[in-house]
Amino acid sequence: MNFDRIVCFDLEMCCWNDGRTSRTGEIIEIGVAELDLNTGRIVRRAQHYVKPVHDEISPFCTELTGIKPDLIEKNGKPLETILRSIEQKFGGRHKIYAAWGHDDRILKKECDAKELKVLFREYLNLATLFKLQRHVTNKRLGQRAAMEIAGVTWEGRQHSGYVDAYNLARLAATMFCEQDVLTTDK
Repeated sequence: MNFDRIVCFDLEMCCWNDGRTSRTGEIIEIGVAELDLNTGRIVRRAQHYVKPVHDEISPFCTELTGIKPDLIEKNGKPLETILRSIEQKFGGRHKIYAAWGHDDRILKKECDAKELKVLFREYLNLATLFKLQRHVTNKRLGQRAAMEIAGVTWEGRQHSGYVDAYNLARLAATMFCEQDVLTTDK
């Protein structure tokens, strides 16, 4: 296990606001940003579009995420292909993966449904870890609010897996790295 790096990821899923019982569906984007805990630098990033098998991208989903159906049609790949790519580029079972909230459960559920293997063994829920800090009094906050508390300015468009993963790695640096080494590479 590599304890010198954390691979932060963020998922975007098909979503609707039309009264469906389930408000999200299949994964359509996985953003990844790898944080070197020794240097405080984000050393690698990736954005992967996933082609859904059963769902379609609604106008609401496009408005929220910026992901259009034609973008997925042109650049999307099957989830299995994306997971293999992430494992090859970032290292799967030998790295610690982290997300804000329960993205691990969402990914596992979809992997189980598609009979795929989840690419990591170790997972950190950074939302829980952040909220456990003594100075955090509001225990019901999102990633962007947590960044404000940590003194980190949000960069980019929210609800883009690529941007959200990058910002999460920047937040993780404030939690796990020495303050004097915190820098980011774009």
